[in-house]
Amino acid sequence: MRTRVLLPVATAALLPLLAACGGGSSSSTSPDTAASSPSQSQSSSASDVSCDYAPAPQGAVGDPTPPPATPTVSGEVHVAMRTSIGEIDATLDADTTPCTVGSFVSLAGQGFFDDTPCHRLTTSPAGLYVLQCGDPTGTGTGGPGYTVPDELSGAETYPAGTLAMARTQAPDSGGSQFFIVYRDTRLSPKYTVFGTIDRAGLAAVRTMAKQGSDDAFGQGDGHPKVTVTLESVTTD
Repeated sequence: MRTRVLLPVATAALLPLLAACGGGSSSSTSPDTAASSPSQSQSSSASDVSCDYAPAPQGAVGDPTPPPATPTVSGEVHVAMRTSIGEIDATLDADTTPCTVGSFVSLAGQGFFDDTPCHRLTTSPAGLYVLQCGDPTGTGTGGPGYTVPDELSGAETYPAGTLAMARTQAPDSGGSQFFIVYRDTRLSPKYTVFGTIDRAGLAAVRTMAKQGSDDAFGQGDGHPKVTVTLESVTTD
């Protein structure tokens, strides 16, 4: 099953295997405005959290080791994503989303994201403004062989600069795929927000997005016309 972000109804009819979340119109923000730190997700002490990384062998890529159920991350985690369109620096919020950040950090440390494509770009006709990455197969169906539980408060919003997890229609079905929001986008609060990217990274994504997608899935949804490759993802 594809791990994706749901488009408006007309597109959903063409792509039935999208995540259960409504898209809508959005307003743009200035290129030098990144999202504020994510504070919407449910916050709890890492010592009180147990992450259920359930096995999900279908679509598994490689054999990465799942992270420990008790999170070992906390506070802000800085990420450097070297990409074919420039470096994208990100700040992850491990206090509010310890399971998600724990998985991302673990996969990055195992080189899971290295030399992988960002396989999906949605543009204005779709009513969404996201670049989706994290699937080594580039098909939208690949993952790490386990799922990541949702970490939601129900008040999530998706302004430009947001990093959030893609998922299928089922809850707690995230894996390795994530998306970068490059213009303010309206979505139902069903996608875990786990970080933000910096202004320079946001500008790079916006410049790439101006070239559009190949519209493979219709209504401005497809593969980026400008190839975007995650060359390396490192954390500190």
